[in-house]
Amino acid sequence: MSTPSQNELLEDQRGPVLWLTINREERRNAISPGVLNSLGQALTRANQDRSVRAVVITGAGDRAFCAGADLQTGTSFKFDYSEPHSGFANLFRIAHHSSVPLIARVNGACMAGGMGVMAMCDMVVATPKAIFGLPEVKVGLFPAQVLSVLDKLLPRRILSEMCITGEPITAAQALAYGLVNHVREDLDEGVDWLLNRVLDKSPAAIRRGLYTMKKIEMMAFEESMAFTESQIALFAQTEDAAEGQLAFREKRKPTWTGR
Repeated sequence: MSTPSQNELLEDQRGPVLWLTINREERRNAISPGVLNSLGQALTRANQDRSVRAVVITGAGDRAFCAGADLQTGTSFKFDYSEPHSGFANLFRIAHHSSVPLIARVNGACMAGGMGVMAMCDMVVATPKAIFGLPEVKVGLFPAQVLSVLDKLLPRRILSEMCITGEPITAAQALAYGLVNHVREDLDEGVDWLLNRVLDKSPAAIRRGLYTMKKIEMMAFEESMAFTESQIALFAQTEDAAEGQLAFREKRKPTWTGR
C-alpha cells in the first residue's frame, strides 16, 4: 500500500526512463517533506540501477511544474537547527552526484524552490506558457539554497534582478538566457525527442562523462587538466568504447553493454 508521501511523488518506469511526477496539483505541486524524501530516495535508487538510463522530473497537471515551498502549511521554513544539513540541500547533493541524466519537463509555473528542482537537472524542456521566478523577497525571504544550483546557469545581472525584484521571466526569456534547453508547444514530443537523442548513446560514456563534468566544475585549470587527462584513459578502457569504435569502422549501429 502506498504511503501519503509516496502518493505525493508518482514513479513510472517507462522502459529505461524513470518518470517522477510531483503529485500535489491542488497545491501547484508545492514541495512537502514527503516530496523531498521521495525524490531523494528515487534518485538514489536510479543511480544504483543500471537499467535506468534517464530520469524525467515533472509536475502533475498543466498549471505548475513546482511552486516551491508550501507556504500554506506555515512550517515550510521551520528547521531543526541542530541538524547541519537540510532536506532540500540534501536533494541537491544527491542530484549533483547523479551519473544518470536528469531531465526537467517544465509543464507550467516553475517558482522558488521549483527553480532549484529544475536547475538541479542536466537538461530542461519547457512549454511556452511556463514562467520562471524567484519570488521569495515578496514574503520576506531570499532564494538562498537554490542559488547553489542556479548560480552558473543564469547571467549574473539576470539572476540578481530575479532575486531582488522577485519578478518572473517567460519561457522565451529562459531559453534566450540558457536556463532551458528547448521550448516546445508539444511538451511530451519535445521530451521524447530529447530522450531519443540520449538513449541511443553509450550508457558508460554518459555515466562517466557526467561524473567528469561535475567533478571539474570547481577545479582550477591545471587541476582540471590533470583530472581529465587521466579520465580519458579510463573512458577508453570501457567495453562501450571498444564497441563504439568497432561499429564506426564497420559502418553499423553499436550494441552497447553499458560497461
